[in-house]
Amino acid sequence: MTVASLLDVEVDYDRGRALGPLTLSIGAGEIVALVGPSGCGKSTALRLLAGLEDPTRGEARRAAGRGETAVVFQAPTLAPWRSARANVALPLELAGVAPDEARTRADAALARVGLAGAEAARPAQLSGGMAMRVSLARALVTAPRLLLLDEPFAALDEITRRRLADDVLALWDASRPAIAFVTHNVEEAVYMASRVVVLSRGPGRIAAEFAVDGPLPRPDGFRAAEGFRATAEAVSAALAKGIDA
Repeated sequence: MTVASLLDVEVDYDRGRALGPLTLSIGAGEIVALVGPSGCGKSTALRLLAGLEDPTRGEARRAAGRGETAVVFQAPTLAPWRSARANVALPLELAGVAPDEARTRADAALARVGLAGAEAARPAQLSGGMAMRVSLARALVTAPRLLLLDEPFAALDEITRRRLADDVLALWDASRPAIAFVTHNVEEAVYMASRVVVLSRGPGRIAAEFAVDGPLPRPDGFRAAEGFRATAEAVSAALAKGIDA
């Protein structure tokens, strides 16, 4: 079953075309990574899937209903005056959930991302990795069918990035939402995704697609496996070709 799709979409800005034509489908429970050179329209494609922007031409379809699509941006975008609990509870409050239930569900979401005990902390008291975990908890608290991640780990160090990649896969395994995420890191894309889509230089079109073999979540040592290395090299080669095209 398809959860979200872009059908022959094109996006034009004053400076010219930013994306397309592009056709892309995200299946239920699928994890899709979008990689491509800067300015190719990866984040634009994600905004179309999120319903934050409309295509100039073509059609964008996604899971309908309040809370069924959630977005995590590169910056955690947390309200600095609210506690971690209150930040995570916000989408529930906006949906009319009773305050006691919203707090209970927020605490459970924070526990799922490893932040039990930090419910009262404010964003200024959190590390970058902890703040991103709060942002993930806020996205997951509504049990979305579609989770969109726009370079959520870009500002983090490599060790934290890898740890959070495993955390996201563990969270995915618990409820199996469809995930589409944007990254500049080829190895991160191959590690986290069941399918990697390579976009050409802008205006972005699909230059290549790769299925990634192996179980999800990834087992220990997966990054050293021959299949992982071969797929990462193939994605890198397609990316280089797309940039030069």
